[in-house]
Amino acid sequence: MKFSEQWLREWVNPEIGTDALIAQITMAGLEVDSVEPVAQDFSGVVVGEVQSLEPHPDADKLRVCAVSDGAETFQVVCGAPNVEQGMRVPFAKIGAVLPGNFKIKKAKLRGIESQGMLCAESELGLSDHSDGLMALLPDAPVGACIREYLQLEDKCIEVDLTPNRGDCLSIAGLAREVGVLNKVEVSGPEISAVPPIIDDTFPVRLDDAASCPRYLGRVIRNVDLSAPTPLWMSEKLRRCGLRSIDPVVDVTNYVLLELGQPMHAFDLDVLRGGIQVRAASEGEVLTLLDGQQATLRADTLVIADDSGPLAMAGIMGGENSGVSQQTQSIFLECAYFSPLAVAGKARSYGLHTDSSHRFERGVDTELQTLAMERATALLLEIVGGQPGPVVEAKSEQHLPASRRVTLRPSRLKKLLGIEVPGEEVEEILQRLGLQKVGESGDAWEFTVPSYRHDITIEPDLIEEVGRIYGYNNLPKTQAIGAMTLREDNEAITPVDRLRAHLVSRGYQEAITYSFVDDSVQKVVAPHSESVALANPISADMSVMRTTLWPGLLKAMSYNQNRQQARIKLFETGLKFVQKEGRLEQEMSLAGVVFGLMNEESWASPKRSIDFFDVKGDLEALFANVSSDFRFQAGEHPALHPGQCAEILKSNEKIGYLGAIHPKLQKSLDLNGPVYLFELCLEKTVQGQVPYFTEVSRFPEVRRDLAVVLDRSVRFADVEAVVKQAAGSDLVSMKVFDVYSGNTLAESEKSIGIGLVWQRVDRTMQDEEIGTAFEQIVTALADKFDARVRS
Repeated sequence: MKFSEQWLREWVNPEIGTDALIAQITMAGLEVDSVEPVAQDFSGVVVGEVQSLEPHPDADKLRVCAVSDGAETFQVVCGAPNVEQGMRVPFAKIGAVLPGNFKIKKAKLRGIESQGMLCAESELGLSDHSDGLMALLPDAPVGACIREYLQLEDKCIEVDLTPNRGDCLSIAGLAREVGVLNKVEVSGPEISAVPPIIDDTFPVRLDDAASCPRYLGRVIRNVDLSAPTPLWMSEKLRRCGLRSIDPVVDVTNYVLLELGQPMHAFDLDVLRGGIQVRAASEGEVLTLLDGQQATLRADTLVIADDSGPLAMAGIMGGENSGVSQQTQSIFLECAYFSPLAVAGKARSYGLHTDSSHRFERGVDTELQTLAMERATALLLEIVGGQPGPVVEAKSEQHLPASRRVTLRPSRLKKLLGIEVPGEEVEEILQRLGLQKVGESGDAWEFTVPSYRHDITIEPDLIEEVGRIYGYNNLPKTQAIGAMTLREDNEAITPVDRLRAHLVSRGYQEAITYSFVDDSVQKVVAPHSESVALANPISADMSVMRTTLWPGLLKAMSYNQNRQQARIKLFETGLKFVQKEGRLEQEMSLAGVVFGLMNEESWASPKRSIDFFDVKGDLEALFANVSSDFRFQAGEHPALHPGQCAEILKSNEKIGYLGAIHPKLQKSLDLNGPVYLFELCLEKTVQGQVPYFTEVSRFPEVRRDLAVVLDRSVRFADVEAVVKQAAGSDLVSMKVFDVYSGNTLAESEKSIGIGLVWQRVDRTMQDEEIGTAFEQIVTALADKFDARVRS
């Protein structure tokens, strides 16, 4: 929030300078982001009065003015369209220096001498643009320094408030904090009830009392919107980052900044029937004040009349019901909306307003009547009119209940590390608006004011005492605690080891968002149920990921679009899966691979990565864990039907490997063959405790076997049969040849297998090897109808 230091000091004025004030509120938890002067440097500008004017003899758009500074009269040539006799304006005399080091000198314009310049807001650095001269109030003292008259020796201070401190989103809230910190009284403007002059009312009905338990409205007739906003008000709005629009909007914005209560005014003559606070009907359309057309959802709270929605509750009003220069009667509204009813709604429509910012964080539930009377009084002062009685619709049962919180001195001492005297604790909390209502043994009980939604439990009170007492006043103590070594399960492979291994094989670790595009996830994982976010950051981050692939594929596309010829990415992270009606988090390891097998070099052949290269990476990865992994043909909707493998561990499926499905590749606009894998990390890292195996001193014996079998037989099945038939002394089994050709039938293939036996206690005999070899041949013939290739 941006605020004027001068405006704040109208409420509370401690005897400290700007720097000390900034440091003080920062240490109290209201971090200051920036401090800027309210006006750029300029000098020599005074309040001038246009005593007379006449047309320029040689220019239709210029006029020759006689301008007084209270002591003498000067001839000034002016081209502003709004210059009038008798008006008082900023007058830059000869020798004045305007922002940008622009010096005012005596000049001639179309042959007529000009002794100075009449200024607009933009020329004084008070605005980005201006339509004409800056009109001062008729009672502005002629000849007075404009910097002193406008009180421009002021600072704009911007604080970055945490979401729990919505009570400080106003001058009143900030003044309350500064008053507490400095033990100074806070004195805001006196606000009294405005008595009704007419009996006119407009009915109000709460159809959704849970979302809006309190709504106030007031009819004001015969307003004059041609009246200008007073300079003092428009200046305060400007210094807080808001521009002046018209008197009614300016008053509601002023009350929002002053008290923290958002308000809105409708053109009464366009309203029909009565006000209804209700949920929108699905598909209702509302044109907002900024011209944007919003198609409303059923979860959106609206302010409506008999003709349809008038405003998005707590966010923005509608264009058709807003006040205009033709408005003669207004309906002024003021409400309390539940934070949950407003939270995230503005962002879901691509909006963020000062009103939604405050309602999302919680507005004081007892502020509405005060704000209504303050706004009414300001409107009557500026645009006149005849107010009617205040109409209130209220649901007590849905308003937040008053809260009581207990504080124990012993707990306070333990957490702050210092014993704060009880009298000082009570004083601090009472100055913050809490009231002590009881004391029982070693505990105090306090009631929480309606504007402090963030105080609900004992640690909240301790935090309040600590920050007001002063964090710098708390002692520095060494934390003491018992430390125990964490048990290290040697059967679990550290994830860092797997990461390091993948990096050693040319992969780079990626970190992608847990929120992904729903349309992409439905293509990548169509059978998984996604959890939609209630408050998405953007449309392409609207659901929680059920697989890590959408984020990695997005990263792949990003790199391909930047001409990367070799991409190997992996990620470890959580995916969010619905199981039996519950949302579960699963750690996964996933990767995406594309491009050349090796970096381009004269020393290595140029070829693209294929399925077996990625499979080899995973096999090498599994070697860090255990040998109980295997691959088998499988199916996955995101993977190519002919290049997809299920990854199993102890016959339990833990993941997939394969080439991306051609349709998915085309829809994501990816180039070339892309390979994906994903593993359940919890199951992957579970290995076995390392153990010692004696190294044999005796020679190994190798026999080669070439068998012919059907092409459909998988080597994994052949390997299982061979290992079972070969006996426990088989130490190695490798495929050295795969052949299919003219000497074999079209449906057949030949596999050459190298078999190695070895014992640790003796040399194996030929008879033993021969028996094992025959057992293998027999088992393969029985299982697969295989024959030895001659």
